[in-house]
Amino acid sequence: MSGTITIDWARLRAQSMVFRSVPNARSRKDMNTVRKLLANADAVIVCVLVVIVAGLLWLPTGFPTNEYPGSIRAKVEILQVDNSNVHSVGGLIREGSQDCEVRIADGKFRGTVAYATNNFIGKLEIDKVFLPGDTALAVVDFVGEEVTHVVLVDHYRISLELVLFAAFTLLLIIFAGWTGFKALLSFVLSVLLIWKVLIPLFLRGFNPLLVAMAVVVVMTFFIMILVAGFNRKSLVAILGSLAGTALTCCLAISFGHAFRIHGSILPYSESLLYAGYAHLNLTDIFIAAIFIASSGALMDLAMDISASVHEVVEKKPDITTREAIQSGFTIGRAVIGTMTTTLLLAYSGGYVALLMVFMAQGTPLINILNLRYVAGEILHTIVGSFGLVTVAPITAVLAGVIYTRRPAGLEQAKAVLPQPPATEALNR
Repeated sequence: MSGTITIDWARLRAQSMVFRSVPNARSRKDMNTVRKLLANADAVIVCVLVVIVAGLLWLPTGFPTNEYPGSIRAKVEILQVDNSNVHSVGGLIREGSQDCEVRIADGKFRGTVAYATNNFIGKLEIDKVFLPGDTALAVVDFVGEEVTHVVLVDHYRISLELVLFAAFTLLLIIFAGWTGFKALLSFVLSVLLIWKVLIPLFLRGFNPLLVAMAVVVVMTFFIMILVAGFNRKSLVAILGSLAGTALTCCLAISFGHAFRIHGSILPYSESLLYAGYAHLNLTDIFIAAIFIASSGALMDLAMDISASVHEVVEKKPDITTREAIQSGFTIGRAVIGTMTTTLLLAYSGGYVALLMVFMAQGTPLINILNLRYVAGEILHTIVGSFGLVTVAPITAVLAGVIYTRRPAGLEQAKAVLPQPPATEALNR
């Protein structure tokens, strides 16, 4: 008696996938142990970052705080305003001084009524006008227990800023939970690294390109670890993001010098030079600012592709490396279009008034494109977009290769399986 037995080798291989990481009960126990260790590692990383953030909060910058004995900063309420010494020039520009009666709202002189001065220097972007009922930040000079002079600094905005930040924090934690808390921690860490490390090292004359790259590397590492955990997903995102950052840095250095754009186009750069920091290389600081500004978008795109390909591989464990890479490319193409536009809008938004001036005056387009302020923004946008275009395929390739690597358990399972013959049917 003879018959035909057909062996479904594809189904047999699919069933063997269960052996790839848990071939026996002991392996399942080991895997649970690994998961617990990873969870503990996540908590340890958060604790370490909390300690680092606390250390950065207390870390002195090494630069004066412009606080002197006999003076404090306090919140004041504007009671009355005297504009008799204010002179208007052309209906827009003000000169002179505004005399105000104020009540100090906090600090050791809380409740004290005094007279304050608000000086005008003839610049709309700097001058401020106070009205009765406003609150302001002021410098209060005193001798002993007596207030001698009060100078108004600006409208008081700290309370509103704290409310806005608290609302952002609450929404982030409600929506994302533990991950939201970690994202908030990474946000605070980034702010402190910029304010307590990057800026002081710039002012001390360290190489801006090296300092900026080091800070970006540190931020990328900790942000990815906090958001994704200590796993292959964060590893792929870190490698992809840093690859794009390195390319952005090289392009910024090359074209930044070739464009012959001086770093004085940075806002307040001249004030910095006149304040005693003429030794600073503003051009290198400008170039460093290019890849610092684009690093956030690069991290975003790298994590998007890494997480997406990881999910694809999790849902289809038998996917090939080539298919996983192709999936990453498809995801990257969809994201790059909007991300490039995001960079354009982010960089050009601060120059809307300048563009309006060009149009109002009928400035020729060739003059606009050749102006160093505009050329600087073009350099920002295009170099950052270069980084986005390259980080997508790099991250996709890394994700496809790393995520589809088969554990040793799978290879052992394959070794005990019979190999398919030349034909799918065996006769007996």
